[in-house]
Amino acid sequence: MSQARNDGLITAIDIGSSKISALIARADDQGELEVLGTGQRESRGVRRGYIADMEATEGAIREAVEQAETIARTNIDHVWVSFSAGGLVSDVAQVEVDLGGVQIEQQDIDDLLHQGRRSLNPEGRMVLHAQPTLYTLDGLNGVKNPLGLHADKLGVEIHVIAAEPSPVRNLALCVRSAHLGVRSIVASPIATGASCLTEEDREMGIALVEMGAGVTNVSLFAGGLLVGLASLPMGCADITDDIASAFNIRRAQAERLKCVHGSAQNSPRDNHEMLEIGSPEEVADGAEPPRISRAQLIQVIRQRLDHWMDAVAKALTDLGYVGPVGRQVVLTGGGAELRGIADYAQGVLGRSVRVGRPRTLSGLPDAHSGPGFATLVGLAQVAATNPAELRPFAAEQTVHRTQPMGLVGRLIAAVKSGY
Repeated sequence: MSQARNDGLITAIDIGSSKISALIARADDQGELEVLGTGQRESRGVRRGYIADMEATEGAIREAVEQAETIARTNIDHVWVSFSAGGLVSDVAQVEVDLGGVQIEQQDIDDLLHQGRRSLNPEGRMVLHAQPTLYTLDGLNGVKNPLGLHADKLGVEIHVIAAEPSPVRNLALCVRSAHLGVRSIVASPIATGASCLTEEDREMGIALVEMGAGVTNVSLFAGGLLVGLASLPMGCADITDDIASAFNIRRAQAERLKCVHGSAQNSPRDNHEMLEIGSPEEVADGAEPPRISRAQLIQVIRQRLDHWMDAVAKALTDLGYVGPVGRQVVLTGGGAELRGIADYAQGVLGRSVRVGRPRTLSGLPDAHSGPGFATLVGLAQVAATNPAELRPFAAEQTVHRTQPMGLVGRLIAAVKSGY
């Protein structure tokens, strides 16, 4: 029997181009998360991060959440959702007011933040995040808490992340169709950075490259903030398609070849290692299955990787990530699970590169501890910290329900919708 609905639970859903995964966790008094259940389904209606088939996406969301509910033995109603489609932009807005040298009170800070909220101008985009970061006192930057100090001028820097409104609304609509409410929609780089990067990484400056199935997000962190974003319409699913096309096999076979035998680095022995690429039907018929060398497979992978990593290098340059060689790049996402990818990327980018894996959480299954689940884990961590936002979650994104609905309620609603 499932436990009663518990509003203290945190449920995260990562809706990607290759998979939709869900995680249910509970935070203790110290903010440490314990994973209660996870679920995963193939993403059947998402292309390049955008919703292309609402019914298929809704079904995958429903199945992933119900799998997590079954393992956690509980029912959930509201979720935190990641947004990874292109069109994300990041900026830092600055607001300043005159105080006349008085001692700063809480009301002064509240008035400043209220003015900052009114000054947001997303230029037709939907603001996903608007977080106050550091304050300024008479030009002095980097003040974390100005309360009680004297100043003639008090200012604040507001970190703003915005996106095109239609893809965000479509994402929220899919979740609503699965009879779930939305606590917040979180930009994927924010969630992934929370799970893969340390506070020192974000302060000193680092580049995070999310190598997803259909989208690659390149983001820069400095001074504790996400200061630059670029989205590339390419991902590891393109490698799978290249393999399927090159050897005239199914995508499922190509995906298995990539994951089991693929690599970003080649070696002399690859020419002597032969791989069977025949379908199960061909093997069952007793036909001699076709074979390729591992070197041929890696050649196809490298051709796509060369194009992919060149685009990443250009994005880093366009974002201004130039300078000392010691500055690091962190690769994460499903594409970062390819064997030898860090060494390959280091040679192309000419910078120190490492694979970013999510921080270990109590109860997190090994199958969900790789770089492909960094966004999911980070989303739960963002939900646990619940950072202050100047802009509440937009009304058009919020999902409302007339009554709480767990697993049984969703089944009843699904039956009713068929009549």
